[in-house]
Amino acid sequence: MQPRVVLLSLAAFLNDVSSEMIYPLLPIFLTTSVGATPFIVGAIEGVAEALAAFLKLVAGSWSDRAGKRKPFVVGGYALAAASRILIAFAAHWPTVLTARLIDRTGKGIRSAPRDAMITESVAPEHRGQAFGFLRGFDHAGAVIGPLIAFGILALGTVSIRSLFMLATIPAAVGLVMILIFLRETPRETGATAAQTAQVRAPLPARFKKAMTGIALFSLSNSSDVFLLLQANHAGVPASRLPLLWSAHHVVKALFSRRAGAFSDKIDRRYMLAAGWFSYAVIYLVFPFAQSMTTFVGLFILYAVPFTLTEGAERAWVASFVDKSMSGRAFGAYYLVVGLCTLGGTLLFGWLYESFAPITAFHVGAGLAILAAVVILAQNEKVPAETS
Repeated sequence: MQPRVVLLSLAAFLNDVSSEMIYPLLPIFLTTSVGATPFIVGAIEGVAEALAAFLKLVAGSWSDRAGKRKPFVVGGYALAAASRILIAFAAHWPTVLTARLIDRTGKGIRSAPRDAMITESVAPEHRGQAFGFLRGFDHAGAVIGPLIAFGILALGTVSIRSLFMLATIPAAVGLVMILIFLRETPRETGATAAQTAQVRAPLPARFKKAMTGIALFSLSNSSDVFLLLQANHAGVPASRLPLLWSAHHVVKALFSRRAGAFSDKIDRRYMLAAGWFSYAVIYLVFPFAQSMTTFVGLFILYAVPFTLTEGAERAWVASFVDKSMSGRAFGAYYLVVGLCTLGGTLLFGWLYESFAPITAFHVGAGLAILAAVVILAQNEKVPAETS
């Protein structure tokens, strides 16, 4: 694997170790310690992700024009590390909201430039593998982080707030690695007149059409905080939620690279449709999982749809545009995903509270099926990969 992709993946791993030491405990912390309702929990996640989505578009386009990606990546990881400290000192849910906004601001600044850098670092025929490699390391961090959190809490001498402070350490290590070792080539730090014109050109119509299915699936894909709350209701103790979250990500960590590499060999629409259909089936079954054993099994299977689609989806996005506008393309992609996820999260939270969990889950499943049908109905092969 290309060294820059490995470095970016290691930084993502360390940041995810930090993030996932906190994330599985956050819904319980919000509802039991700082006075948030389930709707507020969903709203916090949705608003934070929407902010990140908007900033991804801005940062991606800006990095295209500047011809530089590293400052955005470094700044993004710095903000993420700082947000962990604020969560530890939160006494009320608005403070947690602020911390999540800072964290998602960091993600918004770094994500599109980082993905554009990966696109520029590998040959087109290996993009699925490269993005699968990145996602594999992301998920490995999501395996290790909750295990560390569980181990620390099992000692019985460290509070959740102190754990949140400790979570700053791996994020800081990843930041230092990027700051010292990440390099950009002269080709990426200077734009020719032709490249400048390409940067300002409109995104292709086929790219916009492809985003329709992705938007529909994102609307179905509400925040996982609801699944963690549902797990708690099904009998999973709060102290075991980090273990459940870790087991879920083991599947993603083991198979993301392979799935991404396989997507390099076939029409990526089929990978996306398979993932979204399997997501719908699992969402249809989730409300009927009343025992802890059944829910744990389903939660682990819930990793399968994302294993199939995460690398393929990003490689698919990159295939529609020239490298010189890949930052803007990824920014637009993340903006659509973020805004639709916000809408889906708010919709899910409203249905969950106002009607019943089964209503929320089944509406999400229906939207996922519709997304898969839409993307297959386009009946267009992916255009030739841009070099």
